[in-house]
Amino acid sequence: MKTKWGTCNIEAKRVWLNLELVKKPPLCLEYVIVHELVHFFERNHSDRFVALLDQKLPQWRLIRDELNAAPLSHEEWS
Repeated sequence: MKTKWGTCNIEAKRVWLNLELVKKPPLCLEYVIVHELVHFFERNHSDRFVALLDQKLPQWRLIRDELNAAPLSHEEWS
């Protein structure tokens, strides 16, 4: 996975995580997992999706910003 932190397949009931997440703070991993699990209740990033994220992980915006402030991967990390 080179362009996303995580993804889910609702039909297969599976969540995939980018292995680069192990190099991030644990809260970033928690955010990605919660984000993907919320997609099982709301497919799109709708107002309902945001409300569910707010309910389950109120500080998600700060964590998302921290996660996205760093590159997805770095050649030196390999």
